[in-house]
Amino acid sequence: MTPPRWLFWHRRDLRLADNLGLAAAAAATPAVTGVVVLDPAELAAVQQAPARRWFLAESLHELAGRWQAAGSRLLFLQGDPVLLLPRLAAAAGASVVAWNRGVEPAERERDRRVAADLQGDGVKVLVGWDQLLVPPETILTGAGDPYRVYGPFLRNWRGQVERRGAAGELDPLPAPRELLDLDPVGLPRPELWAALPLLAAVPTAAQLASIATGGGGADGVGTVALHHSEASGEDHPSTRRPQANGALRSEASGTRPPEPGTGGAAGRAQASFTGADLCPCRPGEAAALAQLEAFADGQALPSYEEGRNLPGEAGTSALSAALRFGTLSPRQAWAAASVARFAARSDEALASITVWEQELCWREFYQQALLHFPELADGPYRPQWRHFPWENDPQRLAAWQDGLTGMPIVDAAMRQLVESGWMHNRPRMIVASYLVKDLICDWRLGERFFMEHLVDGDLAANNGGWQWSASSGMDPKPLRIFNPATQAAKFDAEAAYIRTWLPELAHVATPDLISGQIAPLERRGYPAPIVDHKLQQARFKALYAALPRG
Repeated sequence: MTPPRWLFWHRRDLRLADNLGLAAAAAATPAVTGVVVLDPAELAAVQQAPARRWFLAESLHELAGRWQAAGSRLLFLQGDPVLLLPRLAAAAGASVVAWNRGVEPAERERDRRVAADLQGDGVKVLVGWDQLLVPPETILTGAGDPYRVYGPFLRNWRGQVERRGAAGELDPLPAPRELLDLDPVGLPRPELWAALPLLAAVPTAAQLASIATGGGGADGVGTVALHHSEASGEDHPSTRRPQANGALRSEASGTRPPEPGTGGAAGRAQASFTGADLCPCRPGEAAALAQLEAFADGQALPSYEEGRNLPGEAGTSALSAALRFGTLSPRQAWAAASVARFAARSDEALASITVWEQELCWREFYQQALLHFPELADGPYRPQWRHFPWENDPQRLAAWQDGLTGMPIVDAAMRQLVESGWMHNRPRMIVASYLVKDLICDWRLGERFFMEHLVDGDLAANNGGWQWSASSGMDPKPLRIFNPATQAAKFDAEAAYIRTWLPELAHVATPDLISGQIAPLERRGYPAPIVDHKLQQARFKALYAALPRG
């Protein structure tokens, strides 16, 4: 008897191992076919960074090879998944379509439409959680409400994670094997198959950009030509000197964040990504596991509590993009931390492992927040911030984007972002505070610019981080202002990070690089500070004090 055909729809889970939705499908039938739908509307979004297209394309190449090695194939469709998945199910004779759930508002609405159309055609749908250690519906306050504050969420989350871990529910699952491929020639309705917009090859980053702008994908239609590419980790690029400054510029004006246009940063963000050699995030399932192993088994995790704050050192896991695209599962990350905890030989190492586990919790806190409060995607959580009189000076905003504010720690971070597609977490907080509370620009301008460039750009995490920095989000401390010079002195004391990303200032004395007070003759074209932190801090506080309360 021929086993029933299932389809598995990949989105943010670009791996075979420990993929809960795929594992459920493979447990039900060996006849599973993978599918990726390349939606031009999604790829054309102004916030679709070239770095993410690069990471996506490289990861898809490896994923296709893994499907082939497992005995089946990965199909690539170009178009609207709401229209195409029911057509593919009919053409392939699939009885079930499975996928893993997401938290973004547009994603959830699209999934509801896909499910309704499939079910209307008599095709069953199987969906579940994969990208979170704890299903968000199960982690609620005593009153049954979603959490708005991280601390209590952490306590509940950790308790559930530890209980689930002790029960073996978080043990990573192996990749499926010995799957059964479909034969397009033997399908009952070959005319339906022939009409599908199937790409003939795994798309490259350039082809993804072409799809986004209305062009075609890989040449030809038909079954996918499978390719496999290996991606290996390298030395941490945050400590490597870049070759050039590829800073971008955009404009903003008015009291509300301007809509992105076709020029400036929004337009140039459609360009190809040239920072692959500088980006610490490596695409593909194999590279993610290799990076996790190097981080957990080396010195970075046992010293993470201190090292995570030092942008000039390789003290972080650089797995943010792997978790965002799902080339690594959160259960694999938790398992590595658990093994490291068992092997730890010092209180420092145990504390560092705990801090890294708490970072995994921050990720899930922001995911559940967006799920329960989808309005976060559109504006501030705290209503009084809707009335804040943002200045949005276009010249100051452009200087921030270009890394030309005259504040070296800020400019180094912005150069790292634009050139490598990634920014260390400590500088992310520094530049966010500087844009909002020194330059008095709407935080949504920074949120958008980050999404236009970050390889790990994620709506929930990026929005949560910017609202935290702007004091407009779910944060019990209402006003937090970072002094960039103080931050640099504490976390880049020898200015190693600054010199890496601002090589034109390598000759400047360290105290001057920290403070930004560089003598005119030493600047050699580098700008003087465009604002005075002390004055701007006072101005921001005055504007904040005038906001309506309640």
